Amino acid sequence: MKKGATIRDVAAAAGVSVATVSKYMNGTQRFTPAVEARLKEAIAQLGYRSNPLARSMITGRTRAIGLAILDIGNPHFANLVKGANRVAIRHDYTLLLVDTEENQQREQTLIESLAQRVDGMIVSSRMPDDSVQWLLDLGKPVVLFGRSARFPIASVGTDSCLAGYMLANHLVKLGHRHIAYLGFGRSRWNDERIRGIRQCLDEYGLALDVHDALSPSAAAGERACSGLMLGPRRPDAVICYNDLIALGFIKEARELGLQLPRDVSVAGFDNVPYGEYASPALTSVDFQSEKMGELAMTRLLDELHGNADANASYALLDPHLVVRESTIRRGDAPAAVDVASDAANDAAVTRMPTTEE
Repeated sequence: MKKGATIRDVAAAAGVSVATVSKYMNGTQRFTPAVEARLKEAIAQLGYRSNPLARSMITGRTRAIGLAILDIGNPHFANLVKGANRVAIRHDYTLLLVDTEENQQREQTLIESLAQRVDGMIVSSRMPDDSVQWLLDLGKPVVLFGRSARFPIASVGTDSCLAGYMLANHLVKLGHRHIAYLGFGRSRWNDERIRGIRQCLDEYGLALDVHDALSPSAAAGERACSGLMLGPRRPDAVICYNDLIALGFIKEARELGLQLPRDVSVAGFDNVPYGEYASPALTSVDFQSEKMGELAMTRLLDELHGNADANASYALLDPHLVVRESTIRRGDAPAAVDVASDAANDAAVTRMPTTEE
């Protein structure tokens, strides 16, 4: 590789002007196939690399996309990153990542700083819906994970209400009658999951005990377990806000001497990869995290390139129930009910309207 090749070297080798090389490198103009072939050959032979900063000053574009997530340690968000990055690479964009570490106080400052370095952003946030206006004021295209009901922001999400209904329906058909929900109240999706669970239980005349974890983490699931299982209203099934809480709950339940799932069935949301390898393997709802990341990046790139569909501001992915060993039939449940059939029926539940739609 020739060291220190300049744009003038490329222009001389290709027999074109410096302006032509600049327009070709920045993608601001197309040329005839013969000219582009000469440019491509000269750039390859000389090993020329344009200065990204100089290019961004000329075009006003960085070819970088910002992605703000809540916790990179949560496999759900790691999968979002994988999906988004896959599409970014395919379109020659660089992904810049910000992990807000579930810290709502730092969230706005970090995202504002990120906005100065990118062409557009994909954001997962705990901010209340009435606090989203500042995102629009940043002047950058934004795609939000989870719909904003008040502001016109393109968004991608899953039907949390349906997901809650599916898990509750699965448990009721297994004979569970005392179901608790261990949620995370600060989440944008928590109320929707509760609504879906309650809608199902109301159909069977059953009540729901609602508890709140301190954070969406395995440690919080551990801390909450004894209060639920040693309290006066011991459940025979627990639905957790996410798989991390569920896995922590399972660990502590075993430490307490409970035999799972015989003493209590446990289920979560997200279908994180290592939930399958827990003991017992975790029943969960798959939110198609990687596909969600892919779809969010595709929608943002469409907006950047002027191809956005004004009638498709919110994309909703369907959840899928994944039944494993952490949920089993209660001893007094009717033997005629087949678990495999339950899973198929649950997956086919007609979508209920959500507040996001």
